Amino acid sequence: MDYTQTAAFITNTLFVMTLGWYLITNLQWYDYRIERVVLRHHKSWWHLVYFILPFIAYYVSGEYFWILFYGVIAPSIFMWHRKLDKKVVLTWRVKRFLILLIFITLFLNFVCTLKAFCHVYSVFFPLALAYALSWGTERFLFETYKRQAKQKIASMGELTIICVTGSYGKTSMKNFIAQVLSSKFNVYATPRSVNTLGGIIRDVNESLPLNAQVYICEAGAREIGDIYAIAQLLHPQIVVVGKVGPQHLEYFKTLERIQRTKLEIIHSNRLKRAFIHTSVTDQPHEKVTFFGEDIQNLTATLEGTDFDMNMDGELHHFHTSVLGGFQTININAAILIARELGMEPDAIIHAVEKLKSVEHRLERIDAGGKIILDDGYNGNIDGMLEGVRLCSLHNGRKVIVTPGLVESTEELNRELIHAINGVFDIAIITGQLNAAQFDKELHVPQKIMLADKSQMVKTLGEVTRAGDIILFANDAPNFI
Repeated sequence: MDYTQTAAFITNTLFVMTLGWYLITNLQWYDYRIERVVLRHHKSWWHLVYFILPFIAYYVSGEYFWILFYGVIAPSIFMWHRKLDKKVVLTWRVKRFLILLIFITLFLNFVCTLKAFCHVYSVFFPLALAYALSWGTERFLFETYKRQAKQKIASMGELTIICVTGSYGKTSMKNFIAQVLSSKFNVYATPRSVNTLGGIIRDVNESLPLNAQVYICEAGAREIGDIYAIAQLLHPQIVVVGKVGPQHLEYFKTLERIQRTKLEIIHSNRLKRAFIHTSVTDQPHEKVTFFGEDIQNLTATLEGTDFDMNMDGELHHFHTSVLGGFQTININAAILIARELGMEPDAIIHAVEKLKSVEHRLERIDAGGKIILDDGYNGNIDGMLEGVRLCSLHNGRKVIVTPGLVESTEELNRELIHAINGVFDIAIITGQLNAAQFDKELHVPQKIMLADKSQMVKTLGEVTRAGDIILFANDAPNFI
């Protein structure tokens, strides 16, 4: 190869890998489903700027493409990546894709150069071939790992599996159930927000201890059939369907479809008991226990939560340091399951009293004379309104940082805005998803619109002071 061929070889390879990096980043965000990346991306204009236009420029500019690549395309995609607050995680799946892509690209470029096989170095073909081979490889590995997970579960004959789903509160419910049951059983729960079929399969194979007595699994969905697949993998003995509401409407379109999808969890050939929130269905069944209306005398403040609940025909009082009256729904489920598994009322009351807040879900942090309510992982209207209500109990200035509701409706965001208007002195609105609506309808003494979240820490340092309460309500990544 002469100097010109070598330069074109290198430029083409770097360009393909740059587009590949963009592609796999977006695929990871959307659960590796290409149709969601193409049709349901929250910022689809990114595809035009960082993929389609560079692709067109490659074929239009010909031998001068290197100027565009090194001068415009590579720097712009580098800056795009640098500003992301949720960068690609280098899992083995990502590594396999990138390795396939680099080898295919190098091979094709080598053939094109030595054999004069192609006039223009290929970009689309290595990306398409790497994606197809990667998809096939991952599908094969997925089925292999799925069989391994089923075999492991089958080998643990004494294991009780509890599966938790709902529109929101799944992670909190899972953690509360695990904390309560841990006082009597050897409990293992899926970590963080692992709730997809692939994530659960990996968790079972790699992390589920063989001596576990109770396995608590969270089940999430973006499409009809997602939860059914999880139920058919685990065949849980106990299931919980928490509160269902208009969350992820952009995927399911109607509340009825959401309810039907959540109820897929009961399709287990080992089902003994299903605890179902009254917002899901009222259809009776011998194995179904409804919950959600059992809490009485609720008092929820910035110091904790007190409530009464009936167990075995007797009213019992509960106290927990967990914040948020809505959390009693999740604690209610934990209490019911504990009784189902034979825990005594006094032991359950003691376990509830020791409950710890789930990280980033109305978690109270006292720092620098300020009260911080970290509700960054909560994105539902009930939880956000409860955070607003708790802040209203504070005597000092009140500050909220939020992008609003994501994957929701304009009406629910309007309800949130109305609540904010009646409580907060300062509102910092992050991101662009709901920016126009908040800018128009939000009326607080000080409103700050932040398109770039990288300025948030600096802004908070400038506008807050000791004695303030600061609510972080939802923390959507900037690709949303």
